[in-house]
Amino acid sequence: MAIEKVGIVGAGQMGNGIAHVFALAGYDVLMTDISAEALDAAVALIDRNLERQVGKDLISADDKAAALGRIATTQTLTDLGPTDLIIEAATERETVKQAIFEDLVPHLKPETILTSNTSSISITRLASRTDRPEKFMGFHFMNPVPIMQLVELIRGIATDEATFKACHGVVERLGKTSATAEDFPAFIVNRILMPMINEAIYTLYEGVGSVKSIDTSLKLGANHPMGPLELADFIGLDTCLAIMNVLHDGLADTKYRPCPLLTKYVEAGWLGRKTKRGFYDYRGEEPVPTR
Repeated sequence: MAIEKVGIVGAGQMGNGIAHVFALAGYDVLMTDISAEALDAAVALIDRNLERQVGKDLISADDKAAALGRIATTQTLTDLGPTDLIIEAATERETVKQAIFEDLVPHLKPETILTSNTSSISITRLASRTDRPEKFMGFHFMNPVPIMQLVELIRGIATDEATFKACHGVVERLGKTSATAEDFPAFIVNRILMPMINEAIYTLYEGVGSVKSIDTSLKLGANHPMGPLELADFIGLDTCLAIMNVLHDGLADTKYRPCPLLTKYVEAGWLGRKTKRGFYDYRGEEPVPTR
């Protein structure tokens, strides 16, 4: 089927980035969120990010205007019913995602493809709660979406070939690269990345190194562009903890046990950049390590 109208559920960090790249690629985008303020903030952020691309001569001013003209917003989830493809980018909690799909299903066209931007939750299980498991896939973008080139495509056990090919074609039209992952906890990127971040937190927890020395070691010793603790703050410590819990619960292996220090930071509400404090304190002019 031809995909031209795309519905995006969630106007947060991932949702607005997904809306940005789809609109720039010529898709009509309808973005929904329960918060009008979140929708307004998302459109304003997309505007700024597009302007940044104009400033770098990556796109023209006309491209920017056309992309913004393709983005509409709504607080009514069921308005997404007539779209061809829906990408759920809500919070990384399975009960929330299930509720969204259950509310959407009665209003969808028979051919509409459902996808989730989940970074770790079972696609097969999410799909089983809908009326179209064969038309359900994982569509996992990396953050920040306009910059990162990879999209993980995850088939559930029931996903059919036509759905996979349609989503693969969308990734190509976006100008990104897809990697196909099997439906096991955290897929490919986070299956490898999150245990590394968790181990860095254990290294801090056990006093092997400070925040600064751990991040400096990985940046200069492994040529990583960002240290693991800095990266954890960028991702969100609550998201890191949620993914580690999915790995630990889904694979039943103690090597995926979340570090108690990670849990403690989340309990404190120190979730990283989005709350101005995590392994670094972002409230001043320069980030300052908190340990």
